Amino acid sequence: MPFDHNDHYHRLLLRNLPPHGRTALDIGCGTGRFARLLAARGYEVDALDPSAEVIAEAEEAGGGPRFRQADVTKEDLPDGHYDVITCLASLHHMPFDTVTRLRAALAPGGSLLVLGCYAGLTPWDVVASPANAVARVAVYAGERLRGDRTPPLKAPVHEPDMRLPQVRAEAARLLPGSRVRQLLFWRYLLIYRRLPRHTEGRG
Repeated sequence: MPFDHNDHYHRLLLRNLPPHGRTALDIGCGTGRFARLLAARGYEVDALDPSAEVIAEAEEAGGGPRFRQADVTKEDLPDGHYDVITCLASLHHMPFDTVTRLRAALAPGGSLLVLGCYAGLTPWDVVASPANAVARVAVYAGERLRGDRTPPLKAPVHEPDMRLPQVRAEAARLLPGSRVRQLLFWRYLLIYRRLPRHTEGRG
């Protein structure tokens, strides 16, 4: 019974987009669902994923983003270019300090939005398990009513190895001023906003 935890938080991510943004980079874009939402909001979107299979499906679906098979840890990202960089359930597939490369690619006033996965259990996970079961049943029932039978292609899965306190500590060290908010369904939201050009270097 499919229930996509990442899709569940698309609206939360969209609410945290910077105002008046034009350029976006979606890291680990998979089949491109969130990248297409960004494009629908008027962004020029570069969407990267290391999996050739999911990129092929994303390109077939189209929708505006520029999809490309690429490993962001080896990619030369343009400095200070993107108004928003999104990373949905993909940061744990790479070294956490990759966020410094993403930070450098942000335009002044731009935002880095990470929907991340953490290892281990927290008190919230006691709530998440029954909520997850209810959501899965609801999605399954909806798909049965619509006659859907073919599950969507999923990108390769890698288990996270950083617990939430480690994520908070590394985010504070590498992205000063960032915020990490715990979410249901074993996720967290990390938000980092680069200072506008006229305020950088102050304080």
